[in-house]
Amino acid sequence: MRCAYCRPTGVHFGKQPDRQVQSSSEELIGAADSANQGTVLKKQLDARTVYRPGELMETVPGLIVSQHSGEGKANQFYARGFNLDHGTDLRTSVDGMLVNQRSHGHGQGWTDLNFLIPEIAAGLQYKKGPYYAEEGDFSSAGSVNINYADTLPQGVASISAGQQGFKRLLIADSPKLGAGNLLYAIELQTKDGSWTTPEDYRKFNSVLRYSQGDAQNGFNVTAMAYRGIWNATDQIPQRAVDSGQISRLDTLDASDGGDVYRYSLSTAWQRTRGNGVTRANAYIIQHDLNLFSNFTYFLDDPVNGDQFYQPDKRTLSAANISHAWLTQWSGREVENTIGLQLQNDNIFNGLYNTKTRQTLSTTRRDHIVESSAAVHFQNSLRWMEKFRTVAGLRSDFYGFNVNSDNPANSGK
Repeated sequence: MRCAYCRPTGVHFGKQPDRQVQSSSEELIGAADSANQGTVLKKQLDARTVYRPGELMETVPGLIVSQHSGEGKANQFYARGFNLDHGTDLRTSVDGMLVNQRSHGHGQGWTDLNFLIPEIAAGLQYKKGPYYAEEGDFSSAGSVNINYADTLPQGVASISAGQQGFKRLLIADSPKLGAGNLLYAIELQTKDGSWTTPEDYRKFNSVLRYSQGDAQNGFNVTAMAYRGIWNATDQIPQRAVDSGQISRLDTLDASDGGDVYRYSLSTAWQRTRGNGVTRANAYIIQHDLNLFSNFTYFLDDPVNGDQFYQPDKRTLSAANISHAWLTQWSGREVENTIGLQLQNDNIFNGLYNTKTRQTLSTTRRDHIVESSAAVHFQNSLRWMEKFRTVAGLRSDFYGFNVNSDNPANSGK
């Protein structure tokens, strides 16, 4: 069973139920290859109330998405009882673009989903565990891919307002343009929260996509732009609240917070011929984060405080191609997939001691060029209706070139 909005993520076998589907859970029967992987359809995504974009991923069974230090910061992820930090062990992609950021200034695998617009998400595919040859880096706990729609059933114009300074405007539609469709979406949002120092989260978000064809044979070209600014809402010492120095909704350092922007240009192509399907995508992302935090307040520096600054500016480029085909072996169904993945990150980041966002000293400053290439092959053999084997091979090559202000931190 395939979502009408989703580009397929594999070639699936098996006779699908010919009965009328009665519920959301029943509708997913046949969409999952095993208990460890599955598909969430657009109607399941639309049925959820999403407070923040990352919560869309909570449609994955057992996955919890939380937030700390302000809405503009990347989420915290928890799966099967494990803390995955900001995405270290959960490979996440949107429209085929990897969201996890490697060698990040704040945390390896930084996964900021604030650029996601839930209303134009067309479906979600998830896999749990490190068992899939095509996933690779960051996928030790699993992977999630979110697709954007090429077209919308109808245009969207939404204005929302609520408590604590919440305001949101969304406009989206997908009119015909020549032989294809032009999808556009613009989102504006602000929110203060219940804090004594307002969070003052301001978001600008936009998507522009041109597409032709369908899920079997087609292509799209997509541009995205996101900008976010916020004040941090961090933990505070209990003793300061007990003494009456601050309230439980207050802060000891009102200058904590950050700003971020993300611009991307991507293209995806798919062609189906006979029993095979070939997919390719390429993208380039410009991402810039400025993050100011203070977790210990005056423990290390009683005079200036312990605030620190973590900048991360990078240009990421990547290309992927894969081919999957069906065949028979001794009357049994076989699916084979082979693929090539290329990625390059040009990264500038570091760590600085600051006071009210003014630099006091440099702890480290780095320029990193990280390149990788991977080839993968996977074979799925269905021995009988309810038993199959999956075998995969993957080989990764990584190249690192680090130039730091400290020679001890430099190298290849």
